[in-house]
Amino acid sequence: MRHDEQMTVIKINAITVPADSGDELAHRFAARAGAVDNADGFEGFELLKPTDGREQWLVLTRWRDEESFQAWLNSESFAHGHRTAAERRGESGPPPVATHSEVWSYVSAGGSSPG
Repeated sequence: MRHDEQMTVIKINAITVPADSGDELAHRFAARAGAVDNADGFEGFELLKPTDGREQWLVLTRWRDEESFQAWLNSESFAHGHRTAAERRGESGPPPVATHSEVWSYVSAGGSSPG
């Protein structure tokens, strides 16, 4: 790859959720499904549920470049999508289900795909 070529940026939001709150996290993500789909530079989204006893759910998004991700992060669409319906009506929202969250940033360094 040439130095001036762009590479897909992968953002992973590792969200710590107590085991008894995981279904609520999945429900909240389902309620705003598609909210990011039309963002410029957005390439894909996955919500990954742990199956090995961990409490970290992973939100994996792929972006054309860092600028696209930052533009979405600073957009009204991001703010709107991260408020509940009650909060959008001016009411208080439900308490958060996460106890911790951190965002990791990656680019692909290799791999394979069937074909």
